Amino acid sequence: MSTLALTLIAALWATGWAVHTVWMSRRLRTARRDPLTGLWTRDAFTRQARRLLRNRHAVVVLADVDRFKQVNDTHGHAAGDALLAATAARIAHAVGRSGVAGRLGGDEFAAVLIDRDGTAADQLTVLGRILARPVENAPDVHTSVSLGWVRRADHPDEDLSALLRRADEAMYTAKRTPSNVRRAALGRLLASVTGRRPGRRNTV
Repeated sequence: MSTLALTLIAALWATGWAVHTVWMSRRLRTARRDPLTGLWTRDAFTRQARRLLRNRHAVVVLADVDRFKQVNDTHGHAAGDALLAATAARIAHAVGRSGVAGRLGGDEFAAVLIDRDGTAADQLTVLGRILARPVENAPDVHTSVSLGWVRRADHPDEDLSALLRRADEAMYTAKRTPSNVRRAALGRLLASVTGRRPGRRNTV
């Protein structure tokens, strides 16, 4: 076999392998995205969130749509899906490129943002108001989203799971307040033995 033929075969093999690699990369990336909202799935969010928590300015946020079952029962699942998609888009926009947002399941979302200028409280208060706005594809739906958040710097020795539990407790408290946004307390975790309040799904 001539040198030219061998060179062409090698080039074709390399091209085929490159195309296959790109295809596999796209498939893996798609699998890590929630099909409804486009946010990262739980596992993908966990990997990226843990990396961001190396930054002392990180803030962990947990969000939950209030009365979501009622929305589905009253307005139908299409309206519920529109609400989830809009909520996801608004959270992702608020987090920005330096952070990460994911859908943990159902109507529960999590995010990690980097708060270099110490304005997380104001940012999340604004986000809470934005999340309560009507959704374009479901204008008759009126609900809010409760947010709980915690600063990484307040609990430097805790992992993502513990910080999410703190944010979860704060979010549960926020559901009973007019603002719907609550920062986690500095003291010990107050939830059940597992760290989650009764009835909640497991953390990542």
